[in-house]
Amino acid sequence: MKVILVNGSARKDGCTHTALETMAEVLRAEGIETEEYFIGNAPMADCLACRSCWETGKCVLDDGINDFVAKARAADGFVFGSTVYFAHPSGRLLTFMDRVFYSGADAFAFKPAAAVLCARRAGTTASMDVINKYFTINAMPVVSSTYWNGLYGPRPEDTVQDEEGLETMRNLGKNMAWMLKCIELGKQNGLAHPENKKVLTNFNR
Repeated sequence: MKVILVNGSARKDGCTHTALETMAEVLRAEGIETEEYFIGNAPMADCLACRSCWETGKCVLDDGINDFVAKARAADGFVFGSTVYFAHPSGRLLTFMDRVFYSGADAFAFKPAAAVLCARRAGTTASMDVINKYFTINAMPVVSSTYWNGLYGPRPEDTVQDEEGLETMRNLGKNMAWMLKCIELGKQNGLAHPENKKVLTNFNR
């Protein structure tokens, strides 16, 4: 089993990395492979709503989105992490999620996911709500912890002092591992996921 942890921060080794790596350590201890995927800090084009992906199965813009969707097809679970900008996830992460979920929704359906946020002080719960909506619109089980999934502090050296937040990340890792193992056990016993009728609820004209 494998979990991809998406780093939506502009800084590869910043606070978001600290949160994701804390969770990843627990997942690896549970025998689950992890990969942290840094989406980068170069400009990224928004979704054009051209719907060409409906015909080709790929985004028309060849800037790494299609490569990530290919990785996602082989993964079993996901974590999407971001710093908090104005009580909102990074615009970079939301652009990324708009495009991967629109062009490759079937790569994510029925796979557990969690949102992880880092903030200096506030805005984590509002940001978590934004990210979680991608999961719930795509039939993904949302993994929870024992508090809101966030670390606090403006710098990585500050976030490692947030022991409550770090423990929340560790518990999130344990809960993700448990859910993945439950799903795998279900598959081994012939329990398939539901076949949902597709309802177009986004990008309507």
